[in-house]
Amino acid sequence: MTGRFAPSPTGALHVGNLRTALIAWLAARSAGERFVLRMEDLDRVTSSPAHERSQERDLAAVGINWDGAVWRQSERFGVYDAAIQRLTELGMTYDCFCSRREIREAVAAPHGPDTLVYPGTCRDLTAEERIRRGRSRQPAVRFRAGPDFIAIDDAVAGRYERRAHDVVLRRNDGVPAYNVAVVIDDHAQGIDQVVRGDDLLSATPSQVAIAAALDIASPGYVHVPLVVGESGERLAKRDGAITLDQLASAGWDVDRVRAALAVSIGVAESGEAVTAAQLVGRFDLDRFASRAATPVALENVL
Repeated sequence: MTGRFAPSPTGALHVGNLRTALIAWLAARSAGERFVLRMEDLDRVTSSPAHERSQERDLAAVGINWDGAVWRQSERFGVYDAAIQRLTELGMTYDCFCSRREIREAVAAPHGPDTLVYPGTCRDLTAEERIRRGRSRQPAVRFRAGPDFIAIDDAVAGRYERRAHDVVLRRNDGVPAYNVAVVIDDHAQGIDQVVRGDDLLSATPSQVAIAAALDIASPGYVHVPLVVGESGERLAKRDGAITLDQLASAGWDVDRVRAALAVSIGVAESGEAVTAAQLVGRFDLDRFASRAATPVALENVL
C-alpha cells in the first residue's frame, strides 16, 4: 500500500493535524510501504509557499518523512480539467449558477434526511435558462450524482452508507475543486489507503462516485476522530498553544510533543521518550481502529 498526508498550506499545522499525519505515516511505515506528501493548494489566495515550508518543517521535526517529491495540486490543473471534461462527456456534470447565499437559504429549508446537500436547483435547467442565467453569472460545474446509496467500509467508522452529493467539480472562477482533485491525485500517486480526519467522512461517498464514473478504483479509508478543544469543536486559535511554535514558547520541545502524540495513539506509555522510528514497530492499525471511535480532547493529548 501507499499512504499519504495531504494538508492545505493555509497556516501552521496544529497538534490535531500532526496526530493524523503521524497515524497515516505509522500505518504505511509499519506495513513497510511508501508514504507521500501532497500539498492541496488549489486556492492560491489562501495557500502560500511559506505555509508549505512551515508544514514540511513541522512534519520532519516530529519524525515524519516521505518518499519522492512533494506534489502540489496548483501544478496539476490541466489533469483535473481533463477529468471534468471526461465527466461532462459522460453526461455527469451540469452548470450551477447559484450563489453561496442562495444555496444556504435553499438548504436551510426542511428536507428529508437523504436529500442532496446541494438541493439541485440548477440540475435540470433548460438550455434557454442556462443562457439567461449565464448572462449575469459565471457558473460552477457540479457532479451529477446518482440516486443510489454508496457503501464504504471504513477502518474506524465501520460501514458507512450515504448518497453521493452534487459536489462542485470546478468553481465559478475556473479553479478545480477538492473533490475531483483528491480522486485524481490519489489514483495517480497509487494511494490505496487514505488516513484523514473524520470531518471528511461525509464527502467520501461523492468521491467514490466520481472515481467510479472515471473508472478509477477507490482506496481504503481510515477516518480518524479529530482532536477537539474545550468547546468540543475542532481545534482553533481560541484553544491556545496548539502549533509546534506555540508549544515551544510554552516550554514544550518537539520530543515532548511527539511523546504526547504517541501516548494518545496508544503506542507509548506516559512519560516515555520515543523516536518516530521506535513507534513504527509498535503500531497496529486494527488495534488502533478498535479504540479510535470518538473525538479526542486536547487535554488528553497534551
